[in-house]
Order: sequence, then C-alpha cells, then structure tokens
Amino acid sequence: MSDPKNDAGTSQPKAPAKDPKKKEEEDLSEEDLALKQQLELYVERVQDSDPGLQKVALESMRHEIRTSTSSMTSVPKPLKFLRPHYGTLKAFYETMPDSDLKKYLSDILSVLALTMSAEGERESLKYRLLGSEGDIGSWGHEYVRNLAGEISQEYIKRQSEEAPIEDLMELVQQIVSFHMKHNAEPEAVDLLMEVEDLDLLVEHVDKTNFKRTCLYLTSAARYLPGPDDMLVLDIAYTIYLKFEEFASALQIALSLDNMQHVRQVFTSCDNLLKKMQFCYILARHGITFELDDEMVADDDDREALQDIINNTKLSESYLTLARDIEVMEPKSPEDIYKAHLLDGRASAGASVDSARQNLAATFVNAFVNAGFGQDKLMTAPADSSIGGSTGNWLFKNKEHGKTSAAASLGMILLWDVDSGLAQIDKYFHSNDNHVIAGALLGVGIVNCGVKNDCDPALALLSEYISKEDSSVRIGAIMGLGIAYAGAQNEQIRSSLTSILNDAKAPLDVIAFTAISLGLIYVGSCNEEVAQAIIFALMDRSESELGEPLTRFLPLALGLLYLGKQESVEATAEVSKTFNEKIRKYCDMTLLSFAYAGTGNVLKVQNLLGHCAQHLEKGETHQGPAVLGIAMVAMAEELGLEMSIRSLEHLLQYGEQNIRRAVPLALGLLCISNPKVNVMDTLSRLSHDSDSEVAMAAVISLGLIGAGTNNARIAGMLRNLSSYYYKDASLLFCVRIAQGLVHLGKGLLTLNPYHSDRFLLSPTALAGLVTMLHACLDMKAMVLGKYHYVLYFIVLAMQPRMLMTVDENLKPLSVPVRVGQAVDVVGQAGRPKTITGFQTHSTPVLLAAGDRAELATEKYIPLSPILEGHVILKENPEYREDS
Repeated sequence: MSDPKNDAGTSQPKAPAKDPKKKEEEDLSEEDLALKQQLELYVERVQDSDPGLQKVALESMRHEIRTSTSSMTSVPKPLKFLRPHYGTLKAFYETMPDSDLKKYLSDILSVLALTMSAEGERESLKYRLLGSEGDIGSWGHEYVRNLAGEISQEYIKRQSEEAPIEDLMELVQQIVSFHMKHNAEPEAVDLLMEVEDLDLLVEHVDKTNFKRTCLYLTSAARYLPGPDDMLVLDIAYTIYLKFEEFASALQIALSLDNMQHVRQVFTSCDNLLKKMQFCYILARHGITFELDDEMVADDDDREALQDIINNTKLSESYLTLARDIEVMEPKSPEDIYKAHLLDGRASAGASVDSARQNLAATFVNAFVNAGFGQDKLMTAPADSSIGGSTGNWLFKNKEHGKTSAAASLGMILLWDVDSGLAQIDKYFHSNDNHVIAGALLGVGIVNCGVKNDCDPALALLSEYISKEDSSVRIGAIMGLGIAYAGAQNEQIRSSLTSILNDAKAPLDVIAFTAISLGLIYVGSCNEEVAQAIIFALMDRSESELGEPLTRFLPLALGLLYLGKQESVEATAEVSKTFNEKIRKYCDMTLLSFAYAGTGNVLKVQNLLGHCAQHLEKGETHQGPAVLGIAMVAMAEELGLEMSIRSLEHLLQYGEQNIRRAVPLALGLLCISNPKVNVMDTLSRLSHDSDSEVAMAAVISLGLIGAGTNNARIAGMLRNLSSYYYKDASLLFCVRIAQGLVHLGKGLLTLNPYHSDRFLLSPTALAGLVTMLHACLDMKAMVLGKYHYVLYFIVLAMQPRMLMTVDENLKPLSVPVRVGQAVDVVGQAGRPKTITGFQTHSTPVLLAAGDRAELATEKYIPLSPILEGHVILKENPEYREDS
C-alpha cells in the first residue's frame, strides 16, 4: 500500500540508482523489507510541513533505532537502511526552524553519523551538542565510545584555538558517569586524561569500582610522561584515602616519595593494627621515618611501631623462616663449589692455599651464610676439633684480605645488632690495622637497614674516621655509609664533609667518603652535600682525575639525585664546567641516576645515542651510560624487554668499553630473576676473549641468579670454575658469583623492587649501582685492594619471604597459594590474579614474578599485597564448615 507513496517521496534523489536497488530488495527477507519501507516512510514524514506528523515520525524512528539490538560485527538494521537518507536528513535539518523537534532530529543525526560521517568530521559530536540534553547511554555503548573519541580530538583542536570548552565538559561528565556505571573504568580514565581533568574521577568512583579504577591509574602511570604520571598517582592516592584503603594509599605515597602523604595516611587511620602493617611496609621500603604523637598518640604503641619501622625484629623473622624451611645448618664454601662433581683437573689445582682463593672463600662464606649467625669459618666454636679456628681463618688472608674477612663476620650476623657487635668486638683489640678496618666495616654491615635509638654504629665508628691509617678510615667511613643509608643524619654529614674538604686526605679516603655521603643522603637532593662533593671533584689534580677511584665522586653526586628527575638539572649544569677527563662521565652518571626507575623512554634514547658513538681508547663515560640504560628501563616489564634487545645490539656493534658494561647492565635488569635468554647471553659472554667482558659476565650470572639457588646457573658456574682453573682473576669472579647464587642459602633477594614491582627501594638500588660502577673497572677495584666494595650489595639484601603474623605479631601459619602473577588490569569481571599455583603454609618464599593469596577465608590480610610481613586479623564472618 505504501509503495506508490514511497516512490513519490524519494524519486528525485534516487532516480538513477533504480536497478541495483531492485536487485538488493529481492535479497532482503520479508521483515527487513517491511522495516526498510517503514523507515523510508518516516524519513519522508519528517520532512512534512505538519509538526504533529514530524513528531510522530521522529518518535518512531528513534524507537526503531533504540530497540534494534546490534551484534558486535554488523551495523544495526535501522542504521543500515537509513544510510542513504543521511544526506537528505542533514539538508532538511539545516532548513528547520529552531524547536524541540529540531533537537530531536539532531539526536538521530548524531547516531546516524556514527556509521556515516567522514573521518575527522566529528559530526556525531556536532549534532550531539546541538541536540537535546537527554541520557546518552540509551543509544548504546558503541555510540558513547565513539563520542568519547571525537571529544578528545575536538578538545585538542579547541585548546589550540583557545576556544571555550564548557559544553564539551558537560558531555564528558555524562560519558564518565555512564562508563563508571557500566564497568568501563579504563575508558572513563582515558577520556579524562585526554581532556586533562582527572579530578572529575574522584566524585564518580564508588565502593564497587574504586579498586579497579585505581589499579588502572597506577599501572597507566608507568607509561605516562612526567609530570602526568605524578598527577595520576595523586588522584589514585586521593581515591584510596576517600575509601579508607589506607595501605594502598601508603604505597602510592611511597611511590611518589611524598612524606606529607605518608604522615596523612597515619593520621587519617585510627586502627592500631593497620598502622602496624604500614610500619612493615615502610620497613621493607627501607626509609627512615620518625613517628610523632600526632600519628600515634600512645607512647608504648608508638615505641612498638617505631621498632617495626626500625627493623629490629627482622633477624628474628628471618631465622624463623630459615628454621621452617630447615636450612639452619651452616654451609662451607666447599659445599657451594661442589668440586667433586667436576673432572679431575680443576680440583687438583684448588688444594693449594692461595690468598686469592681464601679471599674468594671469605666472600662465598659471607654471602651464603648471610644473616644466619653461624658458619664454619668465622664463628665456628673455639673448642671444636679444629682448635680455635676463628682466628685462623682471618689470618689465612693477606693484608687487605683481612679487612674483607673481618667484615664478613658482620654479614653472617646481618641484622642481629646485639650479638653482632658482641662478636665483632674482639677484632677491635687487634694490632693489625686491616683487621680493625674490617671490624669497623662489619659493624656497619650488621646495622644495615636496622635502626637503633642509641645509634651503636655511630658511637663506635665516628672516633675512627679521622685516624691516621687510611684503611681504618675507609672501613669506618664505608661502615657509616652502609649503616645509615638514607638516614640523612646531620652529625655524620658534618664530620664527613670536613674530610672531603681536607686537602691532605688520600684519594681513596675521599672517594669512599663521597660514596658514604651519597648513600646517607640518597635521593635527598641535599645542596650542601652536593657542593662538598663538587668542590672535592674540582680540587683533584690532572693525574688523580685519571684514577678509577675518582669516578666514585660523580657516582656519589648521582646518588643524591636518585630518581629525582628534573631536580638534577642545576647540578648537571655545574658538571659541564669540570675537567674534560671527568665531565662526560659525570654527565652520564647524573642523567642515569636522576631518571633511575622512571622508565623514561627519551632518556633511554639519549643514553643509547651516547653508546652508539665510536670513540678512541681511554674514554670511560660509555660504561655508566650502558648501566644507565638498565637503571632507567628497569621500571616496567615492557621497557625491560626492549632494553635487553637494545643491549644485544650494543654487544654486536659497540666498542670494547661498552661491551664490558653490557653484562653488568643485563645483571641489573634481571637481578635475582634468572631469565633464560639473558642467562644464555651471559653464558656466551663468560667465554669471551676479552677477560674484562668475561669477568663482568660471570659476576652478572651471579647477580641474575642471586638468592635463587638456580641449578642451571650453578651448573654453568661449576663448569666455568674448571674452565678457568688456571686464571686466578676469573676464578675469583666465578667464586663470587657462586656465592651470590646461593645468597642466604636461597632465602634472600637483591631485587630493589618490591610490592608487586610497584615500589623501588632507593637504598637498595643505591647499593647495587655503587657495586656495579665499581665492577666497571674490575682490575682496579674488585681484583685490586678494594674488593670490599662488594659489601655494598648488602643494602639490597632482603628476605624474599611472605611471613604472616597474628595481631600480637607472632608468626601464624596459614595456607597460601603461590603462583605466577597475572596482569589483570582493565579486565572484565574478577579474573584470577595468579596462575599455576601451589598451596603452601606460611612462611613461604616468593620468587621473582610470584604472587601469593590466602587460601583460607578465616583471616583477612591487612596489606593489599602479600609480601614480607603481613598481619592477619580474624574474619568475623567466617564460619567453620561443620
């Protein structure tokens, strides 16, 4: 019946296209044909002069579009049939007088533009803004997403033209609230980032979606350029505080390194148990933090909480873990070398008692028994059949070897301050300066990461820093640096800066003083310390500037700005005035330290650019640049994988001094995380014809396997020990690496990242990087008489455990599932966060990339991330299944 009418209405625009149309109509089903004719009737009626008819037609058209359900792959039928009439309707719209009907039509045009408008025209948005204010969600999700895309383009255009954006922002409000109600938090966040108004988010989140929103914000922050990343984290912090998710807020505050925020978390929360959990998080992060009466009112409580932050019970928990896993039995270096598994030739050469081999055994013994309080070389009881062997082992080392031997006692008694100081005390009465130096360093190591109200380390060491003998001074100064890393202690600053300004002080004393100041003031941007180090650098003579030790000064300067990004720029300007021998070295070091752990792509490219140059021999600044690539890119997995590939290229095309640094950079990228591809690369490099490259590769094999007991790396190192049995230097490196792989009998990690790779501990990274910079010149430092720089690694040593404790902080054994962590950001529903898990009862060890979750409903953890110490409180709603 409506056929003649149809033909009459649309005959002018449609006349030429008659034939193909006929053919198409034959393909359509009965209903589709009816719908098509119906819609064409509406299009014609809309153009009628009678407003009543227009209104009915628009209503019906709108109804058809809204009720048509579309599958994801095809365009909804009404939209498909209305496509030919888009132009007609647009032209008619322009002629309409302003009225409600015109707004109605513009709504429909806006939806039609979804499939029709040309790229970049943004017609959907144009008609939306002209249309009625109604609810946008009713047109469907795809329409809203399309609008969001057009808004971001329009916003950029208007910003450049400085046009007003109020009408856009009203629409953004609607879209964000639609997305937040429909579980599309990432899309809401993306839109708000595009229009630079993330603050809107805070009012739209609710109890059901704030966790997912914050998870998306925190993981997106890693890929944003500064200062956007800080803003995004700040919003996440605000949201967490709003919903009283204090532990997560604290982690973001630490990530921002914002102490005001940390205080705010303490003052906003009034639950003592939760505050204890915060203290465990702070202790693991390794920062010095003083509680005051605002944060914790009760004196006794405050003391208990301060004890947790000061890590006073760390040794106790660690030994609890060791007993639980049954590894208390001390191990000797021979147990690690496993020489009996090798063929005859290697073990025959090892029976000779050489000082170098004994020194290696000292380190292996210290690394393997770290923190256990007992071993077979240094602490063996005097009445045993060996007959007072403690003194004997010490004197099996030559001169400076005794320093490392005495200091190894500190490593074995790690974190156990009382018993450690008691056992080290006997060495202070020695008349050998090397032994005293080692004892001083040992005191520093025992106190590493553990703070104490009566400052025993400061009391013991401060009287030795101005002694005559330079080795004693270095022992005391390095001890202070390790014990007070990150503490920003004014008293130590004044006494150490006076050494830096002392013209008579020998170069090695000055170098170690600078490093210690750098460690104590790590990431503080302290100007007075920076000035002292800069003056010390300027005072060096031409000949001294060529010394490997002088390179510790720029390194110390870098430590002050660790991870502080732009704050380094003033100092970097000053460094351009230095002597050209050290200028570039200083530049590279400052740049790489300031952007360490930020994942800043531009800085990685800048550093790669420096590595691409082929320079004449004697240039040293490319080593730090290569390490810098690893320091900047270690922030997130993607950048990490990409930089491993870039380092592969440097190996193939780089000069010798670059190739020597590449293994160390790989070691830092995968620290305590033995990735197979990196392991193979290092294994290949460990047989390199250049002995420096081989040594760096061997040490790095130890670093990537540090504390993992990885059998494959242990096997590689055993084979290397027989391969290099005639080369004392390389054999020494192999032994050190063997010690690292079995660090703390496999209970420790060196990874500076913790809390699901979210937080980077500044002191841990500082210790690692100091050691790696020393390894850039193996022969002068580690193989020379400064082998004790290896002890800087103690700053990064942490138990890789999950220890659950009850409300009285006593260990509590509960079942937990431990498996490979899965990234669930932005996924729909509640996906599983771990895969391939096994169920153990706590305490358990967590490898790199592992995540744990409780396997029981009986307790509620007070920390969002199960790592380190987690307090469990009983779940009041839990019912035993009878």
